[in-house]
Amino acid sequence: MAMDAKAIENLIREALPDAVVEIRDLAGDGDHYAASVISASFKGKTRVQQHQMVYQALKGRMGGELHALALQTSTPQE
Repeated sequence: MAMDAKAIENLIREALPDAVVEIRDLAGDGDHYAASVISASFKGKTRVQQHQMVYQALKGRMGGELHALALQTSTPQE
């Protein structure tokens, strides 16, 4: 079952309330998305740690309901 872009955004915002989140459906199939996430919570974290925070926010849906997510993360200052 595919995942809705709004559901992805809501999960990320629930975990990172200050985040500016932009989700794009890359293939129009509800399975392949690109996400840009900007959050002050990422300050002092490596890019890998930032991505792990987003994956944790998705609560295990990566690889299941959500097949692919191209992820860009940054702090507001970057």
